[in-house]
Amino acid sequence: MSGESDLPVALTCGEPAGIGPEIAVRARAALGQALPFFWIGDPRHLPPGTAHQDIATPAEAALVSADRLPVLPHPFPAAALPGRPAPENAAAVIAVIERAVRLVQTGGACALCTLPISKEALKRGAGFAFPGHTEYLAHLAGTGARPVMMLASDRLRTVPVTIHIPLADVPARLTGELLEETLRTTHAGLARDFAIPRPRLAVAGLNPHAGEGGTMGREEIEVIRPVLDRLRGEGFEIAGPLPADTMFHAEARARHDAAICMYHDQALIPLKTLAFADGVNVTLGLPFVRTSPDHGTAFDIAGQGRADPSSLIAALRLATQMADNRKRQL
Repeated sequence: MSGESDLPVALTCGEPAGIGPEIAVRARAALGQALPFFWIGDPRHLPPGTAHQDIATPAEAALVSADRLPVLPHPFPAAALPGRPAPENAAAVIAVIERAVRLVQTGGACALCTLPISKEALKRGAGFAFPGHTEYLAHLAGTGARPVMMLASDRLRTVPVTIHIPLADVPARLTGELLEETLRTTHAGLARDFAIPRPRLAVAGLNPHAGEGGTMGREEIEVIRPVLDRLRGEGFEIAGPLPADTMFHAEARARHDAAICMYHDQALIPLKTLAFADGVNVTLGLPFVRTSPDHGTAFDIAGQGRADPSSLIAALRLATQMADNRKRQL
């Protein structure tokens, strides 16, 4: 179901040598015209025999028959060999992201959905200087705000406060300022993008048993709790700091709209355990909607017809729902 948006979702090609092209085709076959989206990339990179139709503008995507993938062509220097990224294509992968962001910002698309990139391939081929999609999109947005990564499914939403850093570095990087910014952005995102008028947040401790009164670490006492108390004083509905090992069973999940976790695996392990196939990566805090499937390029199975499009389908649906929720608040 496409929701209320009159505009399609812009889907970037991601790494052409990964599974992105084939799951884009499979998502179109599953969704048809029920959810308008168009793929930006080089048609040569689509699986052989793909039925597609080139479009000149995003508006034309709605006119393409359900059995064809709408494609906004973007030429690349080289062909795509499954599992073998071409360095000469790296700059074009980045250019497609920039083009998609401009289309969303200028009203050509209702939301952005990004297929997986290879950060290593982009760094080697084009000197890509960003840790990943999220940071690059924040740069393109130009607001100066730090975006927040959320992993979402129908069963659970999780947000890691620290993300792609070594576990040994987490205690030093986990500051009150970073935690407060993450909580405020998550709270605002749940209200705006998920239409939850009074978000309920559950905040994990860093240490086992949430520090157990300081006997297993003092971050809960010295860093986490003061921030939570301050925000509770402003009216935020926050539980915590809680032992992370008791936050994700069914009864506990029913008590919160999002779980705020202190590091990457604390957030991603429960989400991927409960929703491995259909979890969605959402970026909160951007001036436009952005979602992505919650998996990587999967070079090991690229081109073999084995890739599961479930996460992409969920990401496209959620992008449209989030765009609808924002539109209702205008």
